[in-house]
Amino acid sequence: MSRPSHCPVIKLNDGRDFPVLGLGTWKSKPGEVEQAVKDAIDAGYRHIDGAFFYLNETEVGNGVKAKIAEGVIKREDIFITSKLWNTFHRPDLVVDACKQSLKNFGLDYLDLYLIHWPMAYEEGGELFPTNPDGSVRYSDVDFVDTWKEMEKCVKLGLVKSIGVSNFNSKQLERLLKSCTIRPTVNQVECHAYLNQRKLIDFCNARNIIITSYSPLGSPDRPWAKPGDPNLLEDPKVKAIAQKYKKSPAQVILRYLIQNGTVPIPKSVNKKRIVENIQIFDFELTSSDMAVIDTFDCNGRLIPQLDGKDHKEYPFNIEF
Repeated sequence: MSRPSHCPVIKLNDGRDFPVLGLGTWKSKPGEVEQAVKDAIDAGYRHIDGAFFYLNETEVGNGVKAKIAEGVIKREDIFITSKLWNTFHRPDLVVDACKQSLKNFGLDYLDLYLIHWPMAYEEGGELFPTNPDGSVRYSDVDFVDTWKEMEKCVKLGLVKSIGVSNFNSKQLERLLKSCTIRPTVNQVECHAYLNQRKLIDFCNARNIIITSYSPLGSPDRPWAKPGDPNLLEDPKVKAIAQKYKKSPAQVILRYLIQNGTVPIPKSVNKKRIVENIQIFDFELTSSDMAVIDTFDCNGRLIPQLDGKDHKEYPFNIEF
């Protein structure tokens, strides 16, 4: 995988290279995300994180294809992730859902395909199938059965690697007992307010990499309230940033990388996209890391309460 020297890679448990920083595309609006992908590739990103549920795979794919056409990258230089949505867990739907994402992106294969959440929702209709009272209608499909079809996606050559997202330690343990292809990645919310130390240690011991979504604390999350804590405005983070002549965002991303995770900051702002990858020319000291560790308060910002009554809701145990 050729790439600018400033974006290192780590090895997945299947031997494939995984760039240690990616561009997130959740909440990136139509009309913005294609340009964001182009800007990111020009800035040296070689890892783009997408999902069927984000409803912008086509635009993301257009950005990637434009840079391939320009000769900036070849297909094998870029690592593309997508995710299987909750309404497609039923075994007979998984392969077709993967093929639909490929069609959206305009690609022959995905580098990584994840089960987006462990909870299955009712199949065959809306992405959030709801009851009259607004609660989500669930499906009783077991993610262990879904995973067998994820493995089939690898065998069919549709995807190179597979993994999960938002799985807790018990769910991972159960999957590891039954799988024939091990999950390479668990993508979870991870930032200084929710540093996931126990889950990181658990996954490290099993050679599973944590991808950190909402790494900057998702200040643009739709339900943020005025006065909610903002990581990027914290005086302690600002002081560390000043010391290194870096931005607060660069300090937080560096913290996550030094914790062994792969952050995927979302931005459509070219200046911030460029800034977010300029984090490989400095290192936080252990005392800087210890200061940021003190922020951890199990501060989950993306609780996915729509699935909270599901038997596989992942956040009812410690990690």
